[in-house]
Amino acid sequence: MYNILLIEDNKEVRENTAEILELAGYDVTTASDGKKGVEQVNLSKPDLIICDIMMPVLDGYGVLHLLSKNPETSGIPFIFLTAKAERSDLRRGMEMGADDYITKPFDKIELLRAVESRIKKLESIRKEYQKDLDGLTAFIGDVGGRDALKKFMDGKKVNIYRKKEGVYMEGNYPSGMYYLNKGKIKIYKVHEHGKEFITSLLKEGEFFGYTALLEGKAYTESAQTMEDSEITYIPKEEFFSLTYNNRDVAKKFLHILTQSVTEKQEQLLELAYSSVRKRVAEALTLLQERYRDEAMKSHGIAISREDLANIVGTATESLIRTLSDFKEEKLIEIKDGKIYLLNEIKLRDMRN
Repeated sequence: MYNILLIEDNKEVRENTAEILELAGYDVTTASDGKKGVEQVNLSKPDLIICDIMMPVLDGYGVLHLLSKNPETSGIPFIFLTAKAERSDLRRGMEMGADDYITKPFDKIELLRAVESRIKKLESIRKEYQKDLDGLTAFIGDVGGRDALKKFMDGKKVNIYRKKEGVYMEGNYPSGMYYLNKGKIKIYKVHEHGKEFITSLLKEGEFFGYTALLEGKAYTESAQTMEDSEITYIPKEEFFSLTYNNRDVAKKFLHILTQSVTEKQEQLLELAYSSVRKRVAEALTLLQERYRDEAMKSHGIAISREDLANIVGTATESLIRTLSDFKEEKLIEIKDGKIYLLNEIKLRDMRN
């Protein structure tokens, strides 16, 4: 059941609107002014927000402005509900990021159609797609529409990269972004003394190379394949057309970007405060979880000791000693170069 937050200062309108939505099968939470509405959003993270414009304490524009500043709430679909219908008011709301506008008085069908439309878009954003070009085009078609899909498909092809082949290099300027159809990619930085540090591991169905594109700067990291891979290249003109002209696509990438930043912050904390032993344990459980399907098929984690050391942020020799310790403690088994986790729970709960 989808949760809708209704922010409306008029008690009669608030109760009537909530009743219509509840009869349609939605879980409805209400707030009587903008300030209470923002507080409720931070508490419950609703799936959709319907908000009046003219309210005491904090008006609808203020609510939308505050929510748009927070990455955790900026992607929540937002519908304005108001008696104001001037063209300038409509334009202002849409420019601020509102998804739709319903003018009072409205009928039940008009309200439910607007809500159903936004919920459908939300389902497209959350939906799991096939991890290939067909899945990517299905996503673009669902959230971007037929025009966006047609433009995206024109001239698109999948490029083959061999193992350990570079996709882009730190210091170069991006001309597009990438989508990993098949294979594994490592994102890494190189220290001035030549030491490599892996900052991200990518699997099938993930976008990469878009951060530098959004910032308009050179790559601050490099990307290289860890095995034979298939990658779709998306020119920056098409990427910007999708993100600038379709808010739902922009939300998807904002969510991806926020997740990436959070993961890197956690990784830096581990490097700063965790022992090598704990970092190796966490790297192994991360690999097992991230590539679980592949690991289950091959019955082990296949990764070079050098790459694993570069994920942990330690010397290869230190990594090998730690793996030997884990093997003696019967936490892992090593066979034919692959690592098998014998006690994943104990590795995950490893103390510093």
